[in-house]
Amino acid sequence: MKENVYLWKASSRVIALLLVLPILAIFMKAVGETDELFNHLLATVMPTYIFNTIMLVLGTMLLSLVIGIPTAWIMAMCRIPGEKYLQWALVLPLAMPGYIVGYIFTDWFDFAGPVQILLRDITGWSAGEYWFPDIRTLTGAIIVLSLVLYPYVYLLCRAAFMEQNVSLLQSARLLKCSPWESFYRISLPLVRPSIAVGLSLVAMESIGDFGTVSYFAVNTLTTAVYDTWLGYSSLTAAAKISAFMLVAVILLLSSERYSRRKQKLFQNQFSSREDFCYELSGWKKWCALCWCWGLVSIAFLFPLGQLVIYAYQYFLQSWTPEFHRYSLNSLYVSLSAALIGVVVALIVNFCHRVSSNKMSLISMRMSSMGYAVPGTVLSIGIMVTVSWMDHFVNDIAKLMNWHQPGLLFSGSMFALIFAMVVRFSAVAIGSIESGLSKVSPSLDMASRTMGCGVNGMLKRIHLPLVRRGALIAGLLVFIESMKELNAALLLRPFNFETLATYVYNFASDEQLELAALPAVLLVLVGLVPLVLVNRSLEHSH
Repeated sequence: MKENVYLWKASSRVIALLLVLPILAIFMKAVGETDELFNHLLATVMPTYIFNTIMLVLGTMLLSLVIGIPTAWIMAMCRIPGEKYLQWALVLPLAMPGYIVGYIFTDWFDFAGPVQILLRDITGWSAGEYWFPDIRTLTGAIIVLSLVLYPYVYLLCRAAFMEQNVSLLQSARLLKCSPWESFYRISLPLVRPSIAVGLSLVAMESIGDFGTVSYFAVNTLTTAVYDTWLGYSSLTAAAKISAFMLVAVILLLSSERYSRRKQKLFQNQFSSREDFCYELSGWKKWCALCWCWGLVSIAFLFPLGQLVIYAYQYFLQSWTPEFHRYSLNSLYVSLSAALIGVVVALIVNFCHRVSSNKMSLISMRMSSMGYAVPGTVLSIGIMVTVSWMDHFVNDIAKLMNWHQPGLLFSGSMFALIFAMVVRFSAVAIGSIESGLSKVSPSLDMASRTMGCGVNGMLKRIHLPLVRRGALIAGLLVFIESMKELNAALLLRPFNFETLATYVYNFASDEQLELAALPAVLLVLVGLVPLVLVNRSLEHSH
């Protein structure tokens, strides 16, 4: 049995090393080599890229906060008509990729779009006689990203509001506090940890976004990585920029944890929240309904409706052999990443289960680090790693006078699947960890008492009990891999497309109508994890 435990320990540590290697490779490539292109960029355009990135992140965080917190408080603390449907409908914009919303908004608000055409028809104005805001700006990118990312803040804050001790709110009501005073003095300070976590997720997604900022012609550090690698073929310069972005993400997460290091919240809820909720009426009720349904409509229903209309009108042009082939490509890559991700999650979680020590916990946490890294940055680390692997294999083949295989890893789907596993294994690890935590340790002790080995215990006890969690984990990794754009653009082999890159290429060429059918498919696939998350939230409360 000890030999089996040692084998599980070794497997867990090897997996952790492989999954963290791309992150280490970024710093090794950035620090170990000099690059004239990077020095030139640093002296010319890099300050603009850094400024745009900072403004994009800060603006998206601020607007997501303004949208998410009032919405979460209304849904958690107030009674309005249709709240049963609104509470999950407000999460739906998270399923809509930001670049798709950006393309649709541009189609609507450009000079030749229906909004400006209607404005000219009503007023009789002609070109040059009126001013209309340009959507393809930094402000437009902030608005689009905020509309699709505010559910991070909304979900976490709504859960925190629902978990607050009702007796505190009742005491505030007895002390003649208005709903606004109760919100500002009691509810808002108690949800600060949730706000910090939600904003950190929004910030990381904003830093790593490429599709939206590229289409809106906003130069950020992410677009700089793509330009230096795909435009100038300089992996070293791309690694240096990626290292800078990775340091920024680490500082962001560290500052978020440090800011609440001494904060401890203990809440017990003894009375029913249904008896406390504010009953909105009159103009307050209509304002709340307009606000909530307006968000859902602008960020999800209207864009999805536009995509469905385009998909119907251009169905014959979209239903092509290329669409079938690229759908199968996405299916193959996503299924492979899902299967490998679940196996990785089972190994590291079960190792920590049978050998609960500091090293096993470190291995599990190291295996989850990739999820905190923007997809663009991680792709550069993957490229550096697989390039080293290619050189190593070819050097060995040359030394042994064998046929050199060439780009065995970087020129195949291995790099893309590897990136998906590194990026999304954390999702599977968290899901299976949650399932294993509900399995009583007494079952482990009983099985060992009956002579069951470590492998037998996994097969006969743990796998049947965590089967549902493993299926959900695989489903989540599959869906996230289907929607991943950044890694697919950088790491795909030649003449290889996924649905995400297929949509991006059409939309970049101003042919959104032909990309509508695969875009609708991506959105519908993205709805699955949101349904699971919302059902989990409802069951927990």
